Amino acid sequence: MPQTLPPIAILGAGSMGGAIAHGLARSGLAPQLTVTNRTQAKASELAGEGVTSIALEADAGANLRAAADSDVVLIGVKPVMVPDLLREIAPALRPGTIVVSLAAGVTLATFESIVGDEVPVIRAMPNTPAVVGKAVTGLARGSAASDGDLALVRALFETCGAVIEVPEGQIDALSTISGSGPAYVFLLIEELTEAARGKGFSDADARLMAEQTFIGAAALLDATREDPAELRRQVTSPKGTTERAVAVLEGANLAGIFAEATDAALARARELAAGA
Repeated sequence: MPQTLPPIAILGAGSMGGAIAHGLARSGLAPQLTVTNRTQAKASELAGEGVTSIALEADAGANLRAAADSDVVLIGVKPVMVPDLLREIAPALRPGTIVVSLAAGVTLATFESIVGDEVPVIRAMPNTPAVVGKAVTGLARGSAASDGDLALVRALFETCGAVIEVPEGQIDALSTISGSGPAYVFLLIEELTEAARGKGFSDADARLMAEQTFIGAAALLDATREDPAELRRQVTSPKGTTERAVAVLEGANLAGIFAEATDAALARARELAAGA
């Protein structure tokens, strides 16, 4: 990872772009970081901590200037807004500027058809734990992106967590696992909390037990680097209470449910890519 990253712009710093901005700012490796948003209220949320945050409602030309002044430009607007934004900034992109897509379902071909074949484009699919430096980000390079371009973008996202390089054909599938994955985990925590409430625990104690159990289990997995199946076996005594509970979960076809859920997410990603 380089000591410092070159000037970076995040155009459309919503929840994902904002998470990356926070991660970059926290790393101290992005001394020139500019983000744009439509409203002053949203821009104010991201201002400070080494971030120049500009509201388009107050400065309509902010996207163009931010793109012109940056070596890496992250596109974080909604997918339907991407083509118009690219047409706006394309004339301002300097030779060698790397364009990074955060937009789900928008292909590299779409980007390259607007910015030109000689502008390196990389698709990125991060997830929201970027804000605490624990993201998983998938990267897929376009036809003009060199090994050096990819290494630079990898270094950028490594300030926010782990990075996986994949062919573009796997980006949507990756989004159904790590991209949507935090929502699955939060849903499981919600349900375990509700189960605790149903057994008579107070709201505060139920939340503490459920949330800290997930946090602790993840920390144990991280610290030991053991296979999750092995850690599960260590908790599951033969003929004990945990074995009985796990049997119920397995009997409910948990594996099939996760396969079905991620298949549904993948189908929706393909619909978005088709403009549906």
